[in-house]
Amino acid sequence: MSFVVTKTPFRVSFFGGGTDYPAWYLANGGAVLSSAIRQYCYITCRYFPPYFPHMHRIVWSHIEVVQSIGEILHPAVRAALPVYGFDDRRGVEIHHQGDLPARTGIGSSSSFAVGLIQALKAMRGEAIGKHELALAAIDLERNVLGEAGGYQDQVAAAYGGLNVIRFNTDGSIRVEPLGLSAERQAALEGRLMLFYTGMNRFSAELARKIIGNMEAKNDRLRRMHAMVDEAAAILRHGDLDDFGRMLDETWRLKRGLESGITTSVVDEVYEKAMAAGALGGKLLGAGGAGFMVFYVPEGAADAVRRALGSLIHVPFEIDEEGARAIEDGRA
Repeated sequence: MSFVVTKTPFRVSFFGGGTDYPAWYLANGGAVLSSAIRQYCYITCRYFPPYFPHMHRIVWSHIEVVQSIGEILHPAVRAALPVYGFDDRRGVEIHHQGDLPARTGIGSSSSFAVGLIQALKAMRGEAIGKHELALAAIDLERNVLGEAGGYQDQVAAAYGGLNVIRFNTDGSIRVEPLGLSAERQAALEGRLMLFYTGMNRFSAELARKIIGNMEAKNDRLRRMHAMVDEAAAILRHGDLDDFGRMLDETWRLKRGLESGITTSVVDEVYEKAMAAGALGGKLLGAGGAGFMVFYVPEGAADAVRRALGSLIHVPFEIDEEGARAIEDGRA
């Protein structure tokens, strides 16, 4: 019996978020500094046995048993199946599992899209490269489903690693790995702390507001774009603590893009972390809720952990591989 399991990382975005929106980068160019992390979305796909009274079974936050693809509630699954050659002549079963909750700023929907496409291609015996996979997920989410947002998440999920991702005015996308030494990367990982605020939100609404207000925020976005290369240079050769201070600057710029990006709860968490010794941090994703990342210098981690004791601390490690099939049982 044929089955495929894909493992796709979530991501943490440090600098340049907002400049990956085509409404911005096609006119101005854009860049993002981000990292895939060792927390994952898992997609299991197989052809569904023909002995059951339904044709397809989709398991996510719902359990769906349906007779036709058009009845499937999950929008990405419903859209992707016919695009990648599946129809109602042969049933499919798809299960989703995630290490972190959805709608929390870590690119979960794009990791799902990347993992789903890779699994469906593998089910048909077809390989797909990382760049083609990222572009396919962008097309599914932004064009087929019409969801608002930038293009960084799909690229980070497909490629993995710690990268500068460049978005060019001609529409092309280029990935530049930072290539840190193992010692340097371990030092960075040891100073980054990820916390879950326990809230979630739909980022598409906030993304639409940001897109609609971009022209009025030119100066902020240009500075956020410039910070990508400055931060990358620090990671390669500079004082890592300066990376933390830059996170504080970019968070202050980001929260000025749209009033809904931060909340009183988020502000309180940020202030507690900074008072305990963090040098900077930011809320991940479009904003409003979800995960927060902080840069914490040596010796301050315990104090920050105590200050944010009501939140869940998620260990931070960089995923190097990106999306991959970890099981392929095609007969």
